[in-house]
Formats: sequence, C-alpha cells, structure tokens
Amino acid sequence: MGPLVIIGLFILIVLFRFNQKLKGFTYTLFILMAAVSSLIYPEWFLKMGGIDMTKAIVPLLMLIMFGMGTTMSYKDFFLILKMPKAVFLGLFFQFSIMPLIGFGLAIISGLPNEIAAGMILVGCSPSGLASNVMSYLSKANLALSITLTTIATLVSPVVTPFLMKIFADQFVPIDFSSMLWSIVKMVLLPVVAGLTFNYFAKNKFGFIKLAMPIISMGGITLIIAIITASGRDALLSVGYWLILLVFIHNILGYLLGYLGAYVWGLDKASCRTLAFEVGMQNSGLASGLAVEMGRIATMGLAPAIFGPLMNTSASILATFWKKKSHEITL
Repeated sequence: MGPLVIIGLFILIVLFRFNQKLKGFTYTLFILMAAVSSLIYPEWFLKMGGIDMTKAIVPLLMLIMFGMGTTMSYKDFFLILKMPKAVFLGLFFQFSIMPLIGFGLAIISGLPNEIAAGMILVGCSPSGLASNVMSYLSKANLALSITLTTIATLVSPVVTPFLMKIFADQFVPIDFSSMLWSIVKMVLLPVVAGLTFNYFAKNKFGFIKLAMPIISMGGITLIIAIITASGRDALLSVGYWLILLVFIHNILGYLLGYLGAYVWGLDKASCRTLAFEVGMQNSGLASGLAVEMGRIATMGLAPAIFGPLMNTSASILATFWKKKSHEITL
C-alpha cells in the first residue's frame, strides 16, 4: 500500500495547488508526504550516494536560518519602541508557556526520558518564519509577528539552553555552554549574515530573496523526513501517544497565547499574532539541537511531529480567522 499512499498524497497536492481555497495547505501536504514516505521507505532518507543524511541536517538548518535573515530588516527592532507592551508579552509568553507545557506533558507522558525531553526542547525553542506567514494569512499584526520572531531568534542562544537546563536536565544531561554554541552556530551567525546581506545587497541580488523561501521550505521538509526515518522504530512504538501529546502542546500554545494577549488588553490582530508566535515553534532548530546532542532518533521525534502538526493546525486557524475577520470579537 506504500506506493498508493504516496501517489494519493501527490495527487492531493496537485489538486490543492490549483484550488484557490485549498492552495494554502499545499506545503503542509508536502511535509506529510515526506513524513509518510520516510516511515514507509526509511532507507531513502538515511543514506544518499553513501552519504549519511543525518549529517546534512545542521548545514540545511544554517541555510534556512540564512534565508530567514534575508527576510528581516534592522527596522524590525524599531517596533519595540512603538509597541513595547505587545513585544514584551509575546516574548514572555513564548518562553514561559511553551516550556512549562512541554515540561508538564513530559512528566505525565510515561515516555522514555529522551523522547519526553524532545517535547521540552520544542517548547524551549523560539518561533520561526511559519508564524509570520500565518499572521499574514489571518490578517493579524504582521509587523509584530516579524519583530517577535526576530528578537526571539536572536535571544535563543542564551534563553533556550537556560530553559533546557531548568526543565530538561532531569530527563537528559544538558550542557549549557555546548548548547549555547550550537545555537550560535546554527542560528545566530546565519541570521546575522542574512540580515547583513539584506541590508547591503538586497537590490543587487533580489532573486536570492525570492528563492530562499522555496529553499527553506524544501530544507524543512527534508529535515523532517530524515529525522522521521532515523527514529522510525521508536516512533512506531509510541507514535499515537506522542502525536496526541504534541498536538495538545501546539493547541494549548495557541489558546493561552491568545487569551494572555486578550487579558492584557491587546487588540484582536495582536492577539492572533501572539497565538501564532506562542503556539508555533522553530521545530527545525529543535531538530538541529537533537542532532548536535547525538539524540536525533529520540529527542528529535517530537520536533519532527510538531512541524507537520503545527503547519496543519495553523493553516486551518489562519483560514478560519481570515474568513471570520469581521465577525470574531474574541
């Protein structure tokens, strides 16, 4: 049945691509097809031409982060002066709500320690570009979304290892300095390089900015496929339970992010933005950290599941909010 399932998903992708209402779900289906393919045929994604594909994850992530930097501008930081309350709340909620939920789910999960720690790792990661896309589609506060993603990414080299040391050290040993350097290498340096490129060369190499989103989406899809293939056996043994826990993590992030912003008096568009910024994490970064720690087949499972799930749920939520933009009051 494997080939039929993969072919069926491919046909759906083609059909969705030519349907304006469903076009936004095409990328989600690509990720799902990659994940399913890696479960059915893991050998396709573990070695290519004799090369161990797990070693390609970190370079791919660095390329994705460079692409993320090319979409940013130093002007993104000025919004802090215009909306300090919204920016502070967004950062606080992201680096408190998601780590705490991840820790709570890990405690009650009953899963092996390294797999459970993967949920904490996702929760301690910053948001990514996907949240900006969903903020745009749902008519949320896009400027706030970009600013929060930029700042959360730049502070993650310190904040993520710090939170992991607090919440995950009882599950797996956490080396703070090693994780800090890993994030600097995989995230901070490529993002700064992308920002610099955008500032000095955006008018000369505009085609790179156009190509990078496509390259980034392809890279994320391949990373998820490689991790799924690497952890296939463990995933099949705990799959449904882990998927449910990751789904709960994701949905609670949306809910608490929105409610937190609403309680503190932010406007509706900013509430939507905080829902996405809190509920959507940079699962690619979490995957890269799992690789750096030598635990791709265990800690890498939750990030690999979180990516497709969050893209699916966020696409549905963004579509709903876009259609109901004049009706929703809460």
